[in-house]
Amino acid sequence: MTAAVRSTAMPAAAAAPSRHRPHEDVQALFTGTLFVGLGVVMFGHVGLLSGGTAGLAFLLHYATGVSFSVWFFLINLPFYWLAWRRMGPVFTAKTFASVALLALLSELVPTWIDIAALNTGFAAVAGGLLTGAGMLMLFRHRASLGGFNVLVLWLQERYGWRAGHIQMVMDCAIVLVALVVVGGAQVLWSVVGAVVLNLSLAINHRPGRYMAV
Repeated sequence: MTAAVRSTAMPAAAAAPSRHRPHEDVQALFTGTLFVGLGVVMFGHVGLLSGGTAGLAFLLHYATGVSFSVWFFLINLPFYWLAWRRMGPVFTAKTFASVALLALLSELVPTWIDIAALNTGFAAVAGGLLTGAGMLMLFRHRASLGGFNVLVLWLQERYGWRAGHIQMVMDCAIVLVALVVVGGAQVLWSVVGAVVLNLSLAINHRPGRYMAV
């Protein structure tokens, strides 16, 4: 067998993945955060909740009347220490920028679009898919939306546990706590949204499937 034949028969070594450039990170952080912002607006329009720190922000918003964006920004502040210690300064900076941008977009998007009618079931599914797609973009560019995102990403990198599975358990627990604040039907639809969101993460964000560099 000649060297040429052997070279075609043997699989070529996988090329090392190229790092994301700064402008690629900026585009991904804005696009991902905008997708999540649209999902948040859809959830808020029909009175649904999400999981994680966003879910806690929704709960406090419904209970106190203070805007979601204020609560979301404040709740995430303690998690930056964990992000810095476990994930590094670059990840922390991108996460802080994403959280701040989402807080801003959640205030601005409702002034840019006017939703006259929105079916609750559609909002749960479409909002969950939009949020999941946005978070996936952020994860793949070494960023997150703070809070539980930081914890589940660290657990996935440290132990190989699926980020989507861990996030789903946490999200559903938070949504169930919401029974004391919102109606049972809204909680059930919120669980649907949380499951849709985190199934999309579990399917598309697996260790070794995509190199986030």
